[in-house]
Amino acid sequence: MTDRAEDLTRRLLLDAGIQEGMGVLDIGCGRGDVTILAAQIVGARGKVVGVDREQAPLEGGRARTSDLGLANVSFERADMHALPSELGVFDAVIGRRVLMYQPDAVAALRHVANVLKPRGLIVLQEHDSTSMPICAQEMPLHERVSSWIWDTVKHEGADIHMGLHLAPALVRAGYEVEHIRAEATILAPGQSHPIATIVRAMLGRIVASGVATAEEIDVDTLDARLIAERRETNGTCIWEMVFGAWARKPG
Repeated sequence: MTDRAEDLTRRLLLDAGIQEGMGVLDIGCGRGDVTILAAQIVGARGKVVGVDREQAPLEGGRARTSDLGLANVSFERADMHALPSELGVFDAVIGRRVLMYQPDAVAALRHVANVLKPRGLIVLQEHDSTSMPICAQEMPLHERVSSWIWDTVKHEGADIHMGLHLAPALVRAGYEVEHIRAEATILAPGQSHPIATIVRAMLGRIVASGVATAEEIDVDTLDARLIAERRETNGTCIWEMVFGAWARKPG
């Protein structure tokens, strides 16, 4: 996770009303990046539970929180479509890049409502590929790399326009939307951004999807080539749009 991503998510949680002493459920938590952010916000008087369908990332999350000395966090294997009643009910549910991978986002949101207290918060962050990237000058490498990432995600069955679909999905699921916003990641000449780190993490998926070959990508030189293209064109582009929303369960 980049510092920029962490800043966007932390600010979203705080602005939505996540605060000290709350009980929070992080759906699709993975290795616990957002779980840890929430745990730092709710403090020792609060609690955060991270749930994910896969066991391996949960083990990673447990190791990380142990290293950080966070005693207010636990991780459980569970599907957001069938959250066990033993989890209890929460003041808030949070999630990042989770709905885009659900075959039926509205159904998933309705299931999640079962573990929210009346008037409880749901805070979600989703990326959106619509019209991305937007470049002031022609930057073919940036456009090609963006297509590698988003074509792979689309091939995997994700909704690559989930940001724009976020508020309508919440409304259809019966929540009262309080706020929706979108923020851009900007790439400018001379500015670094860990695009190659993201591509490296996705490399096996990109190749398996048939989107590009490892030779085409040449991940070891990718960041240098991207920086060179921005400098040569003196170009700036909007690389991605990150949507955030918060809503309440009626009560």
